[in-house]
Amino acid sequence: MGILNITPDSFYEPSRSLKPMDAIRRAEQCLSEGAAVLDIGGASSRPGAGIIATNEEQERLLPALKGIVRTFPEAIISVDTYHASTARAAIEHGAHMINDISAGSIDPSMFKTVAELQVPYVIMHMKGTPANMQENPVYGHLIKDIAGFFAEKIRQLRDAGVHDLIIDPGFGFGKTLEQNYQLLSNLDYFTMFDLPVLVGFSRKSMINKVLACKPEDALHGSTVLNTIALDKGAHILRVHDVKAAVDAVKISQVYQGQK
Repeated sequence: MGILNITPDSFYEPSRSLKPMDAIRRAEQCLSEGAAVLDIGGASSRPGAGIIATNEEQERLLPALKGIVRTFPEAIISVDTYHASTARAAIEHGAHMINDISAGSIDPSMFKTVAELQVPYVIMHMKGTPANMQENPVYGHLIKDIAGFFAEKIRQLRDAGVHDLIIDPGFGFGKTLEQNYQLLSNLDYFTMFDLPVLVGFSRKSMINKVLACKPEDALHGSTVLNTIALDKGAHILRVHDVKAAVDAVKISQVYQGQK
């Protein structure tokens, strides 16, 4: 899953594509490098980011989405949004699935909207909101707490009529450095739900803090974490660097075939 940020403030500057033509070029790069899905977002979810208004989000997102759909009609497009109205507009303009970092907690009408749209829906675990998620996140039992969160969200969504679900444990979203690595170590626990597992480590602080580097220098660390996650059951890698991730997938598939 290749990342396209239609935002001026995403934490990794090279991922920003503010103009529709920039987004089209970025989409072309991701697809040429082997991306199976393009994930387009108009709101930053970096630590400290506020909740963006729907009109501002859609003014950024929809022109880029329309251009990508027109240019690459066969591409599978996910839209990264926590607003139900943006989700609906995106699907109406050619997107195929919704990736919601809040799992319906920011916009209570999201579950009903996704049920009406009948599209795949990514639910991510996040403690708090982007604005406050890194302010001393505390858990009773990290893995069990997150599993309980998913169990309840999955129940609610299935009751609402949504069945095509993907879960994302939310690396970097309301977790300390140690909690992120504990979560990675136990990632295979979440295969209990028998749903695809999406992970997003790409160039995040859980790499930068260990390697004492900037996001621009975190490609190798990202590849290491992606490879570990694949071995622990991850199905989808959400990345800035598609070719490196595709290479990791190919090698992981050969390795796992020998087990």
